[in-house]
Amino acid sequence: MATVLVTGGTGLIGGRLTEMLIEKRHQVIILTRNKKKQNKDGVLNPSYAIWNPDKEVIDTEAVQEADYIINLAGAGIADKRWTAKRKMVIAESRIKSGLLIVRALKENANKVKAVINASAMGWYGDDSQLQKQDKSFTEDMPAAPGFMGQTCKAWEESIEPVTAIGKRLVKIRTGLVLSIKGGALKEFARTVRFGIAAILGNGKQMQSWIHIDDICRIYMYALENEQINGAYNAVAPRPVDNKTLVVELAKRMKGSFYITAYVPRFILKWILGEMSSELVKSLTLNDDKIRATGFQFIFPSVESALNDLVQKIAVRR
Repeated sequence: MATVLVTGGTGLIGGRLTEMLIEKRHQVIILTRNKKKQNKDGVLNPSYAIWNPDKEVIDTEAVQEADYIINLAGAGIADKRWTAKRKMVIAESRIKSGLLIVRALKENANKVKAVINASAMGWYGDDSQLQKQDKSFTEDMPAAPGFMGQTCKAWEESIEPVTAIGKRLVKIRTGLVLSIKGGALKEFARTVRFGIAAILGNGKQMQSWIHIDDICRIYMYALENEQINGAYNAVAPRPVDNKTLVVELAKRMKGSFYITAYVPRFILKWILGEMSSELVKSLTLNDDKIRATGFQFIFPSVESALNDLVQKIAVRR
């Protein structure tokens, strides 16, 4: 059993990851800005410690207790319209978190063996930017020049100094996470419940996705295996286009009782502004590196993932 310090532990990935870590009898400490938010339901619960990256405050005792740190902190990318102020919040929430963790590890005696840091597929550009000989994006490719690419680059650079103090560092470039509790799938399901399969743009854009349980398993795998080091694309082996994803969801939720409806790009831009570009860009990530380590996906196909998740949607009703 290890003690795992988790930032962003109440978010979409963090919440499920905390459950899975506790199921494996790890001790989990969640760093939070407000300890009053802690969940006291159930028998097995994490403990909580205070931190505030904006004020450079962190509970040093929690750091000293930790065997591993999993850093998931960061303002929600799709939570609000991308104003200049919001983009600054998105970037700084990630960079400041990384810098604070680095400082805490440098300034305090600790036994931390590894830091597993979140990143995102936004590191890469659109599929149109791939060279002719490349079919997908691999981890050795440079960050894209736009907002998301440069945010991910700064995000990863902020945590990189932990390697200079002898800590193993793993960076998880996460694809589109499929979960019934949040993210894109929950939004798609809203319209499907009314019999409408809402396809974004022309629906041909490739989406590199991953089931919520598989992304959490990758974090746990990275924690438990010393050979895991550096950046990894965390996506399922079989990406699909947006139309396929939405239609397969509709089939499982409504049978044949649905219609497809295309949401034009200009409508998406009018509603969401600059952020809409992330919904319609085609992005195909290569997952060979993580699978070469021996990691096996429970949900390698979108069909298997949706079969599992739609069953859970039905149970929750």
